[in-house]
Amino acid sequence: MSSGEQSGISSSGGIRSTGISRKALPSAEEFVQGILAGDRVMLSRAITLVESARSDHKELAEKIIDACLPHSGKSIRIGITGIPGVGKSTFIESFGMYTISQGKKLAVLTIDPSSQISGGSILGDKTRMSELSRNESAFIRPSPSGDSLGGVARKTRETIYLCEAAGFDTIFVETVGVGQSETAVHSMVDLFLLLLIAGAGDELQGIKRGIMEMADLFAVTKADGDNKMRAERTRIETQSAIHFFPAHENGWIPKVLSCSSLSGEGISEIWNQICEYEKIVKSNGHFEIRRTDQAKYWLEETVSEHLLGDFYSKMRDLYEAAEEDVVSHKVSSFQAAEKLIREYRKRT
Repeated sequence: MSSGEQSGISSSGGIRSTGISRKALPSAEEFVQGILAGDRVMLSRAITLVESARSDHKELAEKIIDACLPHSGKSIRIGITGIPGVGKSTFIESFGMYTISQGKKLAVLTIDPSSQISGGSILGDKTRMSELSRNESAFIRPSPSGDSLGGVARKTRETIYLCEAAGFDTIFVETVGVGQSETAVHSMVDLFLLLLIAGAGDELQGIKRGIMEMADLFAVTKADGDNKMRAERTRIETQSAIHFFPAHENGWIPKVLSCSSLSGEGISEIWNQICEYEKIVKSNGHFEIRRTDQAKYWLEETVSEHLLGDFYSKMRDLYEAAEEDVVSHKVSSFQAAEKLIREYRKRT
């Protein structure tokens, strides 16, 4: 590796402050060959290009993604979320190792829109997933920090394509942030797994009904020791509660299981339910329907993101003035918006 390469994108995928000259980068064809051959260094560097804000990096990343796209789509994509304290990292470590024992190649990706402010928890997560991160059949990748959840999520979706092209047939997408990140993850996975915890008073407290309705599978964690009976109670209560939710269009009835990430009890049952889910939705056509709907959704989201970015960059001067007029009640929000849009059209 040349000194030019070393000064820019590291093999672990990080962007270093010194930057990188374009001529030091491999060509798109070399990147694609490396990714298809399962070269993790090339995969990590390609993901870093996807995350980069530099225009030349974006251009190269688009070429790589376009070439990898025909080789993607052959995985099962699993979204994993849960409230703080539910034990996501421990669960992913245990569940990930079991998945690998079934002959699968696993990529663990995260969506962490909070990392720009808090520094995120992915480095700590990677440390806690020490066994998984050392396994040759696993690849753990943190999300980039970003100004918007949409931007972070879009990059994660593109990263999924690259990981699939590199031969990873099972993808975990974990939410680290809270709120809208669950919706973003749901829009890019085949199955949405919600982790629950028992023994915390009202077990459903803090979990929005909308997130509960999105879930295809539930798992009550920490079902061991003195907590085992409470976990079973939570499992039964949750199973009863979801009967009142709208039925899933794909014909699947969500299941509630319990597990212990420490002892491994219940982990195999979760995997078996995922396999059963995949079998059912593929046989009735809803697997492809969901992916088609997701592709349309991300087309719309990406166009909206680009248009909004272009609008604010071109209208920054007038927008601030319009904002002041609205706040001081000189003009209505609707009138101000119409005026801004008319002016934007003139400038484009």
